[in-house]
Amino acid sequence: MGRASTCERADGRARRDSEFFMTDATSHGSSMAATQIELNLSRISQLFNSFDPSPFHERDLDRDAEEYIVSSAEEVPRQRSLSLVIYLPADQLLDAGPHDLNESIHNYFAYRETIERRRLRLLFRDGRIALVTGVLFLFACLLLRGLLRTVGDETVLGVLGEGLLIIGWVAMWRPLEIFLYEWVPISRRCRVFAKLSKIPVVVKPK
Repeated sequence: MGRASTCERADGRARRDSEFFMTDATSHGSSMAATQIELNLSRISQLFNSFDPSPFHERDLDRDAEEYIVSSAEEVPRQRSLSLVIYLPADQLLDAGPHDLNESIHNYFAYRETIERRRLRLLFRDGRIALVTGVLFLFACLLLRGLLRTVGDETVLGVLGEGLLIIGWVAMWRPLEIFLYEWVPISRRCRVFAKLSKIPVVVKPK
């Protein structure tokens, strides 16, 4: 099975002069066999960002290639191992030094893992700030609601009191959202990037 994608830079120039095929396959033999993520390329430069001036082992991956590798890895059960198989024409194999290719791919995903873990730390920091702010605001609303009750039982004061209670709990939604839901996809991406930073890379002829 295969998938082709062609992309363009913002300046309108085509980024590829040949089709970029990517396929994935799962090794058979046991339920815990390694899953292969396969890239079928015309040349090794398709794997990297052609506008990145960094040395080969420090270059960013092409966006399409990265998205495909990451999305494929996310679909694989956590306990199953992965391998990345890159197919190239025979005349391109000499340009794809296995050691340099392994290093560049591992370095890139290790960097992405670092970025995501920093993002997770910042999210939890914002969550703690939001939690303290929400609790204080809720306490202030409850205190004001209690004061209104001492004034009288008029309908207007009762409505204001219930409104303060609702507003106070609404203020707690943001920290609850962070600590219950928002951190989960970021943590999952961290695990995927950590796994990809150690993925075996194999180069084979087409």
